[in-house]
Amino acid sequence: MTLDSYVSLGRSGLKVSPFCLGAMNFGEDTGTGCSVEEAEKILGTYLDHGGNFVDTANFYTNGHAEAILGDYLAARPGLRDRLVLATKFFCNLHLGDPNGGGAGRKAVIGQLEESLRRLRTDYVDLYWLHNYDWSTPLEETLRTLDDLVTAGKIRYVGFSDTPAWFTAKAHTTALLRGWTPITALQMEYSLLERTIEGELIPLAQDAGMGMLPWSPLKSGFLSGAYGRGRAAVGTRRSAVLGEPTEEQFTVIDAVAAVAEETGTTSAAVALSWVQNRPGVTSTLIGPRTLEHLEANLKALDVRLTPAQSAALDEVSAPALNFPYDLNRRVGPMLRNAGATVDGVRGEVYPPLLQSTARY
Repeated sequence: MTLDSYVSLGRSGLKVSPFCLGAMNFGEDTGTGCSVEEAEKILGTYLDHGGNFVDTANFYTNGHAEAILGDYLAARPGLRDRLVLATKFFCNLHLGDPNGGGAGRKAVIGQLEESLRRLRTDYVDLYWLHNYDWSTPLEETLRTLDDLVTAGKIRYVGFSDTPAWFTAKAHTTALLRGWTPITALQMEYSLLERTIEGELIPLAQDAGMGMLPWSPLKSGFLSGAYGRGRAAVGTRRSAVLGEPTEEQFTVIDAVAAVAEETGTTSAAVALSWVQNRPGVTSTLIGPRTLEHLEANLKALDVRLTPAQSAALDEVSAPALNFPYDLNRRVGPMLRNAGATVDGVRGEVYPPLLQSTARY
């Protein structure tokens, strides 16, 4: 696989690279990102490898990430229209202004105009709602986004970090009203965070939404920088997140073992696992250095065997919310009692059948 092995973003005509370049670390304004020069090297290398999908947000490094992208594209005429450029709205960059953030009409339009100014473009290809706004009517947000699509200022709508019930309601409402539907979801997903498998991934698959995992290396825990019994190597994140738990180290050790078997890195194994999961369209990588990017791109060459994938699946199996396990274990038995349906043999429980037969 290569970055120019383009895939459709959900049930849309938009074609994107299998790895999306996240710009969260572009700019040193918050103390954890990279310089403008390093960001431009990362961008250039990603593009040289055939990548076409770049993702940012209005608040990344206090808006500087968007400005870095805008300056880079402005200096290279013709490049903007060859890229799929995505940004997000929700976070308030104007302290004390109650309409500076969120998902109300005034806030959405204001945030978009400011993002367009920083990005030095007149449209974004994919505009993400960055969180669930409990204080704004859903219809107000959806109608505003649809108006922006009609105006040509955005092309597609995505939701990030929103609950499954809210996302499903929004998508259904948009379809019923004839408004722009939800094209893609952006959610945390990795071998150390798999709970979206309970509802969000099935929702995306059923509705035809693309799924973009963020933090596929769990903020560096799966990068190979962490090992049981030794200090973290080459990462700035441990002071914020702390050290992995014993349960997480069990997964980290399993990833390292597969990496040794395949002659690659833990990061490449973890990224390959995520990108090849059911329902996943494109995986977000957020390198802070050119070295990080090149290490991440090695995952494009990794082919896990069925046995290796199964081992990683088993060691990282999540506990999912009710009624996932009940539906999976008991559902086929109750539906197919005493019969074989779609290859699944049902079981007979006479007391249950006798009791229901009386009513």
